[in-house]
Amino acid sequence: MSTFIVIAAAIALQIFLTARKLSPFLSLLVVAVPMGLLLGMTPQDLLKTIDAGVGSTLGGLALVIALGAILGKVLEESGAAEKIAITLVGRFGERHIQWALLLTGFLVGIPLYFNAGFIILVPLIFSLARRTGLPILYLAIPTVASLSTTHCFLPPHPGPVVLVNAFGADMGLTLLYGIAMAVPAVVIAGPLLGRRLQSINPPLPDLFTASEAPRELPGAWSSFLVALSPVLLISISVLADALLPEGLARTALLLLGNPTVALLLAALVAFWWLGYRRGVGLEAQTRWLNAAIAGIAVILLIITAGGVFKQVLVDSGVGARIAALSASWHMPPLVFAWLATAVLRVMIGSATVAVITAAGIVAPLIASTGASPELMVLAVGAGSVFGSHVNDSAFWMFKEFFGLSMAQTFRSWTVMESLISVIGLGGVLLLDLVLG
Repeated sequence: MSTFIVIAAAIALQIFLTARKLSPFLSLLVVAVPMGLLLGMTPQDLLKTIDAGVGSTLGGLALVIALGAILGKVLEESGAAEKIAITLVGRFGERHIQWALLLTGFLVGIPLYFNAGFIILVPLIFSLARRTGLPILYLAIPTVASLSTTHCFLPPHPGPVVLVNAFGADMGLTLLYGIAMAVPAVVIAGPLLGRRLQSINPPLPDLFTASEAPRELPGAWSSFLVALSPVLLISISVLADALLPEGLARTALLLLGNPTVALLLAALVAFWWLGYRRGVGLEAQTRWLNAAIAGIAVILLIITAGGVFKQVLVDSGVGARIAALSASWHMPPLVFAWLATAVLRVMIGSATVAVITAAGIVAPLIASTGASPELMVLAVGAGSVFGSHVNDSAFWMFKEFFGLSMAQTFRSWTVMESLISVIGLGGVLLLDLVLG
């Protein structure tokens, strides 16, 4: 029992420090060190665990996250993300505009982080609301639901990548399962919920009204192909692994579908096709790269500190006790993983920190119960978006951009995030039945 008191106290301290606005990078380290000592680790063993946690965490994901950020930045700066949005909305027309925005958010959300995708697509939402007279949330909810869903379920976003590395899951299978889960989640929490929220129609804030100087955008086909090329390469490698016999073709496709290689190739093609060919010099492209790396530096540090937190839990022998707790509660491991992450998300506010903390708590269940590592990734990912409220920066970003009251934000944003989470859990359990 004392072990669980120490873990509960550590998590409570992490929540308190996060609420006091201390950087999660520092707070995770500050909590991990005394937690390890109280769990019986010697100072020498604790130092070795810290080194192991840093190495094992960064070794599996630093390049994936960095290259994903670089690809997203090139798409943003070159206008390719804007071209994708304009093309889809133009093809679908006003009658099916919600589905156009859903698909736009999904395609933009795969390579871009939530905040970047949100900032890119918000002007489009305001423009369409003024042009069509449709309620702002009717248009906004499908868009942000797609961005949020890709953020919590699909690599190369930081949360799923961290979990794939921590659980020893297959990146390609996680991506395919994640897409299968994301579709029903985003349809229900997007267009269907958006229609129910038409009565929430505040006056449009005076944003994005000044027309910017037009710029020449890249072609639609090139924008789509570059943005989706990592997903295509990873998906092809999964099929090659399952269908092709041993040989040169299978080996080559597996190499190209490795997440690091796929993202590296996509980033290089993006720099050449969307940059060099369109007259963007090497100096400007270097600024894009530096901005992308700067944007995810803090995320990488937080993930690294989270890796230390996780390694302390593993090396201190907590794993067996956590597995025993799950068994004593007679709770399926996938449900336990979702519930633990959802509680952390509600208390901490940061989906990334909730994912990192939960990874160390639930990882031992994979070995002890035989649960699918890929489904465990998605169960934790689903839990990480449950119940977003005032301790989540995205809650405030959504509220302020669309001029909503607190009550309206809870009725729209918080409900949307919780729907994605619960539907995601249902999808995980259904996939577990089908695959089991």
